[in-house]
Amino acid sequence: MRNYVKQFVRNFDFPLFFTYLILCLFGLVMIYSSSLVWAVGYYDFEPDHFFRKQIINLAIAFPAFFVAAFFPYKNYKRKKLMIVSVIGMLLLLGLVHVFGYGREQLGAQSWINLAGINLQPSELAKIIILVYFASVFAKKDERGTIDSINQSIMPPIGILVIVIGSVMLETDMGTSLIIIVGAFSVIAASGINKNTFLKLSGIISVGLLLVSLLLYFKWDNIMTDSRKGRILSYLNPFDYIQGSGFQIANGYIAIGSGGVKGHGLGNSIQKMGYLPEPHTDVIMAIISEELGILGVAVVIGGLGFIVLRALIIALKAKDPHARMLAAGIGSMIGVQTFVNLGGLTGIIPLTGVPLPFISYGGTSVILMSIAVGILMNVSMFVKYENKKK
Repeated sequence: MRNYVKQFVRNFDFPLFFTYLILCLFGLVMIYSSSLVWAVGYYDFEPDHFFRKQIINLAIAFPAFFVAAFFPYKNYKRKKLMIVSVIGMLLLLGLVHVFGYGREQLGAQSWINLAGINLQPSELAKIIILVYFASVFAKKDERGTIDSINQSIMPPIGILVIVIGSVMLETDMGTSLIIIVGAFSVIAASGINKNTFLKLSGIISVGLLLVSLLLYFKWDNIMTDSRKGRILSYLNPFDYIQGSGFQIANGYIAIGSGGVKGHGLGNSIQKMGYLPEPHTDVIMAIISEELGILGVAVVIGGLGFIVLRALIIALKAKDPHARMLAAGIGSMIGVQTFVNLGGLTGIIPLTGVPLPFISYGGTSVILMSIAVGILMNVSMFVKYENKKK
């Protein structure tokens, strides 16, 4: 144990950690700035309500990061751990729809309240699916069956399809995309040959197509007014500025008015009631308005560094399991960043996906911290293994 602690300290990835820490603290400052008026004017809370709640979220997230960083990633291959994790994930997703515990928040029916704590099971699914797929394919590699499509591959594919179907029922297309890309990234990094990858992609695509057909028959329930509004406002937000396009149109105004240096921290106009929920998934609009292109560059640069770091770790890893985890986590953070910023800038419809480490929210920042903690553990192992050689 003592030797493991020494190796933990000696091989700690400080650039990765400090980038993660700076993003979290920067996000905390911007949550304080962006939420003051909204907390008082809309919710009748104290001005620093969301700031204080995010401090509590980070007080949980930071220890969660270190626990994940200290926990050897190879333990994720333990069958019992994966079974408990997957069953727990499916039960939580089931609570949203099957058992009627789902509650709507910010236009998405994706939340449950357990013992007074709001949880978003789809956020948990992003991490568990990624770790589960890496575990399955790592075991296949150990058995020398990485290129064979047999019974061992059917459970994870079936679970992936079920999870995607459940998340789509929550009117959460952005998270569905993130989960799918994360799973495919793990498969691609597993070392399987091209033909096997194409076959697996075909099987997963057929499963997702069947889910889409089943959802089609519930179209009236799925295509809610909120989702219709997001599609219409995506096409031309200023035509719907008094309704569904209000948030995205004012987001454009905030982004466009910031210029290079912005109006200064705390000096946003759009957060004065024009931009709804400015501390959540549209927080980058406030960053752009107050801190300009320079502030945006800091956030994108930090997130880009973590993604690049993950891919470099994956390339250096000799252990397929380590490679899959690093590639999957890097892809997940990268795609989530794209989905968030793409929605804010009109590249894709606004989906409500939070900006990693920056947007307000407990579930998101805690689980993203765990993901970076896992990446940290993989990084330390890769560094240790490469030093031995």
